[in-house]
Amino acid sequence: MRVVIAEDNALLREGLVLLLSTAGHEVAAVAATGPEVLPALLAHRPDVAVLDVRMPPGFRDEGLRAALAARRELPGLPVLVLSQYVEETYAAELLGGGAGGVGYLLKDRVGRVDEFLDALERVASGGTALDPEVVTELMTRRRDDPLDSLTPREREVLGLMAEGRDNAAIAAALVVSERAVSKHIGNVFLKLGLAPADAGHRRVRAVLAYLNRG
Repeated sequence: MRVVIAEDNALLREGLVLLLSTAGHEVAAVAATGPEVLPALLAHRPDVAVLDVRMPPGFRDEGLRAALAARRELPGLPVLVLSQYVEETYAAELLGGGAGGVGYLLKDRVGRVDEFLDALERVASGGTALDPEVVTELMTRRRDDPLDSLTPREREVLGLMAEGRDNAAIAAALVVSERAVSKHIGNVFLKLGLAPADAGHRRVRAVLAYLNRG
């Protein structure tokens, strides 16, 4: 898998290069400032981009802007965004519309190597990987809507779905049967007014589309 990394922190940037190279991936290019990101992505057209949200020169949202611009130029370009904190506005903008091939992780997650690599591969394959804290923020910001009709267990299932987990992983996390998970998912789609999609990334994108609508 070919990867472009955009991160201004030299230590983290080199750590990502080493981590990905050791895992057998090719780092096609690295960028240390916002203006470097889009040209690198367009030149190398990677399988997935790993981008910091805030980069020089402004340390505002340069990385995110580059990611959005790149996805306009290269539709479907998988992008995994890293952030120091949960920045709800940025997460919602990146995930708006429920498009696949996107991820938003807190930087602390990189230290959990297996989780990070799993998220990267899921995003590269067109799926979605959201940090649990990001999921919580996106869900709690929406009040007085159909989400309020979900039971606590259904909200747990919805959050795990948004993280990109399949039925088996959800069942393992909640220590219930896959049949029970399927039933909860059916209830979630019914209450949210979404057409059921039993498997794959379509259901994750449907959930994200709902969470980011309006």
